[in-house]
Amino acid sequence: MAIHVGLEHYTRYSYDRPIRMSPHLIRLRPAPHARTPIHKYQLKIEPAEHHLHWQQDPFGNQIARVIFPEPVTEFVVDVQLVAEMTVINPFDFFVEEYAEKFPFEYEPLQRHELEPYFEKTDNGPLLADWVEGIDLTRRRCVDFLVYINHKLQQDIGYNIRMAVGIQTCEETLRMRTGSCRDTAWLLVQILRHIGLAARFVSGYL
Repeated sequence: MAIHVGLEHYTRYSYDRPIRMSPHLIRLRPAPHARTPIHKYQLKIEPAEHHLHWQQDPFGNQIARVIFPEPVTEFVVDVQLVAEMTVINPFDFFVEEYAEKFPFEYEPLQRHELEPYFEKTDNGPLLADWVEGIDLTRRRCVDFLVYINHKLQQDIGYNIRMAVGIQTCEETLRMRTGSCRDTAWLLVQILRHIGLAARFVSGYL
């Protein structure tokens, strides 16, 4: 029998006087295409006088849009869910024939659709040096991705960083350490610099 775990994400803001709040977008619901089974999900918003509408972004993620018609003195977001801890094979996916080996060329239509995920926003000298050191010998695409993840894991140490925001690639490479989001963003930029479309994803420890 699979293990079921209960998770709660609770955030509370208090204000010293009534304030008017603009519409809020809350991205705290597992994507419907996630492979981890979610058996229960509940979103509680306070104060009770609010309007909530569920929307989808272009990637199929569910977003709660909350509107508060009256001034508020506190704002609470309480998410509770039950997830099933099943064993998932991370290599259980299909690779198109043209992309079985890296490097490869995207099909024209797909490259057009993926255009935002080729954008290079970091171009510092440390990043350029790291990219220059990548072994681009032709091999199976999955093997290449395992190689580049392993190389990055060896070069960048992990730390729990509570500061807001994401480090630049230069900061992460200079300090040789970062949180999961810092390393994820560095990996995104590395992949884009070598011609692979990449989207930023990070999550809970």
